[in-house]
Amino acid sequence: MNYYIGLSLAASSGMDSGVAVLDEDNNIILVDKLYTMNDVMFFFDNCPYLKYSKLCISLVWDRSMLNGKWRILSKPYQLVATNPLIPNREGWTHRYSTRGCEYFRSLAEKGIEISRFEVYLTRQSLNLNSCYKERSPADCKFLQQTLRYEWGLELSSNMMPMAQLEAIVGALLVKEKCSGNYKIVSKFKDFEVIDVLKNPKLAVSITH
Repeated sequence: MNYYIGLSLAASSGMDSGVAVLDEDNNIILVDKLYTMNDVMFFFDNCPYLKYSKLCISLVWDRSMLNGKWRILSKPYQLVATNPLIPNREGWTHRYSTRGCEYFRSLAEKGIEISRFEVYLTRQSLNLNSCYKERSPADCKFLQQTLRYEWGLELSSNMMPMAQLEAIVGALLVKEKCSGNYKIVSKFKDFEVIDVLKNPKLAVSITH
C-alpha cells in the first residue's frame, strides 16, 4: 500500500501548518495540525509508513514580502538591486522562505520522494479556487465542500482548518504525480515544484 502525504507549511510557528495522509483509494488516513518545525520533524521521524509514502510540501510564503498597493506599484520604479535608498536587507523581497528546507533535504537523502507545490496555483489548476477572500471562512467552506462532493473525500461536517484542507490538496497532487498527471513548474532549493498537467475531474466530466 502506497501513501500520499501533503504538508501545508506555514510561514512561522505562530500559524498552524497542516498535514494530511491519503491511501491509494483516496481514504483519509490522518489529518492534523502542526506548529513548530520540531512538530513537523517529530511527525515525520515517527511516521510508521513514511518509507511507503510520497510527499508534497507547500512553498512557504516569506512574510517579509512586499505588500500594500503603493509598495507593489513602486517596485518597477524603485529597483531594490540598484536603488541605494532601498537596500535589500535579509532578502526581504524574496517571495518564498527556506523554512524547513534543510530537514526536507535530509529526508530526501534517505530516499524519500519529496516535491513542492504552490497552494494557490494548484487550487486554480484543480478548479478548487473560489470567488471569496483567500483563507476566509467562506473560502474554507467552499474548499471543504468541493473536496467532499467532487473528489469524494469523507470529510468532517464541521468546518476544518484551512491548513488541513490545503494539505489534502497537496496529497491529491502527489497522487496525481504518481499517475503521471503532472508537470514541473520550477525548482526551489533543489526540489521540483509541481502542478497537475490537467484536471482529472474536468476530463471525466467532459467525457460523460
